[in-house]
Amino acid sequence: MTNTDIKKEIIKLLKAFSLLWIILSFIACEIDDSTTLPQDSINGFWQIEDKGWIFEFTDGNDIFYNINTAGCAIQNDDFVLKDFYGFKFDMIRKNELIASSELSDSEIKFVRLPNQNPNCLPDQVSNTEDPVINFDHFWNIFNDYYAFFEARNIDWSRYENLRNQVTTENFYSTLEELAYVLEDSHVSIIDDDKNIQIESGNPKLLERLNANLSGDLILENEEDFINLSNQKLITIITEYLNGNFELDERENIMWGVINNVGYINILNMEGYGTDFNDEISALNVLLDTVMNDLNDSGASKLIIDIRFNSGGYDTVALDMVSRFMDQERISYFKKARLGDSYTENKSFSVSPKGNFQFTDDIILLTSPYTVSAAELFALCVKDLPYVTIVGENTSGAFSTILEHVLPNGAEIGLSNEIYSDVQGAVFEIVGIGPNTQENQVPFLLTQDFLEEKDGGIERALEILNN
Repeated sequence: MTNTDIKKEIIKLLKAFSLLWIILSFIACEIDDSTTLPQDSINGFWQIEDKGWIFEFTDGNDIFYNINTAGCAIQNDDFVLKDFYGFKFDMIRKNELIASSELSDSEIKFVRLPNQNPNCLPDQVSNTEDPVINFDHFWNIFNDYYAFFEARNIDWSRYENLRNQVTTENFYSTLEELAYVLEDSHVSIIDDDKNIQIESGNPKLLERLNANLSGDLILENEEDFINLSNQKLITIITEYLNGNFELDERENIMWGVINNVGYINILNMEGYGTDFNDEISALNVLLDTVMNDLNDSGASKLIIDIRFNSGGYDTVALDMVSRFMDQERISYFKKARLGDSYTENKSFSVSPKGNFQFTDDIILLTSPYTVSAAELFALCVKDLPYVTIVGENTSGAFSTILEHVLPNGAEIGLSNEIYSDVQGAVFEIVGIGPNTQENQVPFLLTQDFLEEKDGGIERALEILNN
C-alpha cells in the first residue's frame, strides 16, 4: 500500500468518529407475512409495562404513547408497525403479542389493555409547551423507570420541587442540571426544534479522557476529541501496522497484523447493513472475511481493540463475541426496572459461530469511550481463560436506551435495564477494565502523542510476547 493509499484510508477513518451517543430504538415491529389473523383482531390498546409504552392499533393510524405518573404523551401519532426496526410478531394470542428481532437479544411482550384504557385515553394526552407540565413529565419518567438511583447514590425526590422554579427561559438549563447529576452516558435530552442536545455523560467522559493529558492536548469539546483520537489511529496505522491493513467499505472494522500478532479494531457495533433487515447478515459476511484473514495470517495471538467504540446493537456485539468463543457459555444476565421491583432476570448464552473461532491468547483493549454494546462485548469475554484486558475501565453504561418524549416533543433517553455477569456482578457506573495495576494503561496519554506510540498496544505486545 502506498503512502497515498494510506492517506486515503486515514481520511476514511476520520469520518468514523463522533462523541454523540447513538440513541437506539429498543423495539421494532412488523406483522409476519405468514400470519393470517385479520387486523381487527389486534385493534385496541397494548402495553409494554416496564418501558411505559402503549400502542393503539386501529383501522386507521396507529399511535405510540408514552406514560408516566404525571400523564401521557404521544411518541408517534402515525405509527407504522411494519416499518418499526425489524421486529415481527412471532405469536399472536387473545391478550398477548410476542415480537422478536435480529437486532434485539430479547423477545418483547405486548399485553392487551381494555379499550378504554384509563392510563392513556386520547383526552388525557399532554401536548403543551408549559414548562411546569413538561418538568413534571421529565421528573416522573425518571422516577418511574430509571434503574440506577440507588447505585448512583441519588435522592431523586429532592429535585421534584424544582417544578416551582422552572420557567420557559430556564427549562432546559434546569433539565441539563439534573441530567448532569446522573453522569449516565445513556441519559440524553434532545429537542431538534430548539437545537438542544444534552448528553448526561459528556462532562464525566471529558474528565476521564483528560486525566492523563496536559497542555495543548487537553480536550475542551467534541472536535478536540475527534482530532486527538484520529491522531491515535494514524499512529496505529503508520507505526504498528506499517500501512498494511484492511478496512471494510462501511468503515466499521480495521484489521491487520502487528509483528505476527493479529490486530482487530472494532470501531462500531452498528451500521453493517444497508438497513435493519440485513444488518446481521452483512455483519457475518464481514466477520467471515476478517476471521479467514486472521486464520490465513498464521497469527497465534490477537489484540482486539474496542477503545474507539461507542456502541450500537447488542446482537451485533454478540455475533462478534461468537467468533472468539471456545464453547457455548452463559455470558450475562439482564432485567429491567418494573415499578419497585424488576422483570425476570434472564440469562443469555453465546455459542461459537463461523468456520473459525480464535481461542488462543487475546488482549482486549478498553477505554472510557467504550460504551453500551461495546461494553457488552467486554462483559461476555472478560472471564474467558484466554482473554486479558488492558487499558482503562469502560464507560459503565450497559442498558439499552429507553426512549420517551415530553409533551413539548423533546426526546428523552434513559437507562432502565441492569446487566450482570454470570456471578451476578453489575458493572454499571464502574465499567469493565484490567484486573491488575500493570495492565492499567491510559487511552489518551501526553507522552504517547509526543513519542508517537500507543501505550495500550505496547503493553499488549509485551504480554503476548512473554
